Order: sequence, then C-alpha cells, then structure tokens
Amino acid sequence: MICKDYSKDTRQINAGDIYIGIKGENFDGNLFWKEAFQKGAEAVIIQNIDFDAEDLTEFENKTIIKVDNTIEALYKIANYKRKLYDIPVIAVTGSVGKTSTKDIIGNVMKQKYRTLKTEGNNNNNIGMPFTILKLKDEEIAVLEMGMNHLGEIDLLSKIAEPTISVITNIGTSHIGNLGSRENILKAKLEILNGMKTKKIVINNDNDLLHDWYLKNKENFEIITYGIDNKSDVMAKNIQLDESGSIFTCEYEDTKVEVKVPRGGIHYVYNAICAIAVGLENNINISEILKGIETVELTKKRMEIIKLNNGVKLLNDTYNASFESMQATLKFLECYKENRKIAVLGDMLELGEFSEDLHRKVGKQVVDSKIDILICTGEKTKYIIEEAKNKGMKDENIFYFDNKDEVVKYVKKIWREGDIILFKASNGMKFYDMVTTLSSSF
Repeated sequence: MICKDYSKDTRQINAGDIYIGIKGENFDGNLFWKEAFQKGAEAVIIQNIDFDAEDLTEFENKTIIKVDNTIEALYKIANYKRKLYDIPVIAVTGSVGKTSTKDIIGNVMKQKYRTLKTEGNNNNNIGMPFTILKLKDEEIAVLEMGMNHLGEIDLLSKIAEPTISVITNIGTSHIGNLGSRENILKAKLEILNGMKTKKIVINNDNDLLHDWYLKNKENFEIITYGIDNKSDVMAKNIQLDESGSIFTCEYEDTKVEVKVPRGGIHYVYNAICAIAVGLENNINISEILKGIETVELTKKRMEIIKLNNGVKLLNDTYNASFESMQATLKFLECYKENRKIAVLGDMLELGEFSEDLHRKVGKQVVDSKIDILICTGEKTKYIIEEAKNKGMKDENIFYFDNKDEVVKYVKKIWREGDIILFKASNGMKFYDMVTTLSSSF
C-alpha cells in the first residue's frame, strides 16, 4: 500500500486517504475510524480501540494499523517522509510575526520553486507534522513552528530537520509559562536542534538575538537582517503609510527599492527577512520583490475590512502580545486624518508579568494618539488605568462586561472615516465581533 494523503478529520477524508486518529482535549478521533472508512479512507492508524469479529468482517478489505500512541506514530511517519525529500526546509519561529513572515517567505519561494507552506497557523506538534505529510513534488518547504513551553520546538525541529531556520524576535508571548525572555530565547533556539547545518536567519535589532549573534557568530552560519544594527540585509529610508511601506533595501553592494503591501514597521522587518531567505536560496531580486508585493497574508492579521458605511475595521484578532499590541497601535498613527478607535482585550499567558505589560499597552494607546479606547476583559483594567494616568480623558475611555455590549456601542458611535482596531489574544475570540460588524453592511 502506498500512503499519499493523510487526514485527522473525517469531514475532509477523500478516497484513498490514510486516517490518523488523534485524541484531543475535547474528543477522541480514534472513535471515528469506522466513519473514516465509510468516507473512503484506505487505512486507519488508531490506538485504544478493541475490534470485534463484525468490525473485522465489515472492513476486511481495508487496512487497520493499531499503535500504542497515534501522536508518536504521526511524528515518526512525518520524519520518515521528510527524509525522503532532499529539499530545502525553512523553519520559521519567533514571539510575534512568525505567521506573516512565513507567508511572505512562502510567496517569495513560490516565485522560483514549487513550494509547500504551512497553512494558517498549523504550527504545533500536530499541525506541523501533517503539513510535512502533504509533501508531493515540491522543491522547497516553509514551515512555521510555535511553542508554549520549553522542549516543543526541539521536537518540531527534529521532525522537520530544517536546512535554514528563522527567528523573527524574542518578546513576551508565553512569558507566563517560561518565566523570562531569556527562557523564551532558549526555547526558540531549540530550532537548531534538528539541523545538520546550523544556518540561521535572525532579526539583529532584537536585543536578545543581537547579543546571541555577537557571542555565537563564529560557531554558526548566521545571516542577519535589521534597520538599526548593521546587518547583512538592511532597510533604509523607510516611508510608512496606512496602505503599506516603501524602503531601500541594502545588501552586499546592492540597493533596491522595496514595496510592502501592508502598513507598519513590523512588515518592513518581515520583508527584509524574506529578502535574506530568498537570497540564501538563490532567488533573484526581481522575483523576491514580486513575492513581497503580491503576498496574501493569513486572515485575522492586520486585515483591513472596508465597510459600506465608510468605516474600516482593522482585524488583528488572531493573537496578542505586548510587542504585537505596540506594533499595531503604532501602525494606527499612519491614519492622521481618521478618528482612531482601539477595541482591546486581554493578552493571555503572561503570568506575573501581566499587569506590567497591560499597563505598557495603556501607555502606547496614549502615545499613538488613539481617540477612543474600548476594552473588555479582566486584565484590560490595567490598560485603562494607565491610559488615564498618561492623560487620556475619561470621556474617551469605555469598558464593557462582554463582547455583545462592545458591538452595540461600536455601532452606536461609528461614523464614516473611522478606523477601528480589534485586538486581543485568540482565546478572547474578538474575531466574533469583527464577523458580526462586517455582516452589518
């Protein structure tokens, strides 16, 4: 039997697929093995299932593989398939920006190579191996790697065996789990553990990555990108507005003009990272620039939705850390002629650092000259308190107990020309509000 396509979701099974039962927090996929066969699966890989004679008779022409642990089996199958492909594998991680950076790198690679890319945010111990299992005739793979704890990227790296790794930054995401930014750096550097050749691309303006580079530049092949610190690939003469950015990229003895279709300084960093990776993979600069200019980013990340009433919604609801909150609020500064409304929720998994980081967001709200602040969520009281401390007037600050009340109030006050940001950690489900408001027009 030749295994071609794999699935863990019986709703997406196609004839001839291999179904892998995954036991999650809320359901056990192993229990759906019969349904997988009924949908056309050629084989199932399952655990903790007892079969009776009737089962075996009904599916006697099918293949049932029973293992001790289907997740461990998934890891081994994915790593085996990875070893069958002698292709570049680019692994992308970082506290913030890894999904958009992955999207831009993937589109740059696509200009020259048949490219497999992580879809959405399938960057964990289940999603990434299933991405590898999609390999067919691709010439290069771009894989996103996420983590919440130490040891998780070590596992992903050893499954994927990257040829080039990218670390976008070291911030405060999941600092409640890891205890310090230094531990976050340690966790991200686990990406090197599965690599045979230690070639790594890093953001040289990030303080911890810059220090690591200075200490390790003799031990690894490190390619740097940055704006402030001297780097292999640099962005100069940056012009930002709400529709995107234009800057001069300098590398080796070359200068080129780069256009990025999304606003914000963080997308400049994403672009120069993609340029560094593209050059390392022998893509000519014109193709690299085309890849940057034509990228389509994953939904819920700096997604601007224009409504028929003249209001723009800035949907950045997928996740939130202090660094991404800060970057998005700074981006709103580009809208000089518009009333700026920020609808903010809790940043999760910050532990003992939560109050301080939410207060820093409150300060950034004032620094970015937000006109109206709307909050919901337990921790946003610190955002509100700090915004008031920094001079924001009470009549421009609103708190609501739930999202339904937020939606009602937004509909009450919005007017043509407003730009309204929605941002919080994914667990706050702020995208529900964006969906509701978007369907109003």
